[in-house]
Amino acid sequence: MIILPAIDLKDGKCVRLRQGRAEDVTVYSDDPVAQALAWRRQGAEQLHVVDLDGAFAGEPRHTAVIGEIVRALRIPVEVGGGLRTDAHIERLLAEGVARAIIGTRALESADALRDLVKRFGERIAVGIDARDGFVQVKGWVETTGTRAVDLARQVEAAGVRTIIYTDTATDGMLGGPNLNAMEQMCRAVSCDVIASGGVSVPGHVLALKALGCPNLYGAIVGKALYDGKTTLAAMMTAAQQNAAADD
Repeated sequence: MIILPAIDLKDGKCVRLRQGRAEDVTVYSDDPVAQALAWRRQGAEQLHVVDLDGAFAGEPRHTAVIGEIVRALRIPVEVGGGLRTDAHIERLLAEGVARAIIGTRALESADALRDLVKRFGERIAVGIDARDGFVQVKGWVETTGTRAVDLARQVEAAGVRTIIYTDTATDGMLGGPNLNAMEQMCRAVSCDVIASGGVSVPGHVLALKALGCPNLYGAIVGKALYDGKTTLAAMMTAAQQNAAADD
């Protein structure tokens, strides 16, 4: 399992939201590139970036700075937030992003998703955000009647090889991941799953690994790192425990 530090962008700054609420925001850095480089120096193997303004507006707002981050780090960077058209995705991938994460659009059009996968292959990932097992879209402001595991099966059938699954009730709360929901998601598909939401201390990483799901590829950590609740080194050490057994 790998650990992906998170950078959430709002108004050009690195922030964290509680449960995705735009009004409940904490600013951690005015320089996203410097923050990204700090995670790289601490050993980050990949980075997770969310364009929060893009998610709420329905179109990317931080593509330029994301391109700066990609060029500065030279490690895989996955990015989501407001990618509602082919042009949005094409521009982001042209900046060198490893994976473009789509959410709302994956739910709205299976055909469009299938076409994107045909064009861009594994560089297309799907973010599934859910509360109480039901998918949320448009920056988590709308809850649908679609079950997260059903959407996961649909996007895997469309050829998607990476799902980022966020339990929105735990995101930014530091209380630990929703293990039951994460296990259900991993068991529903065979593609890679990246866990997001509540992963805050090494014990949470070990609990995820203890689920015994071989396709649980990684975990995203944000607020806990920024608040000093844990360190990237400690989280990576937990993720690498029993690596031989995992292999």
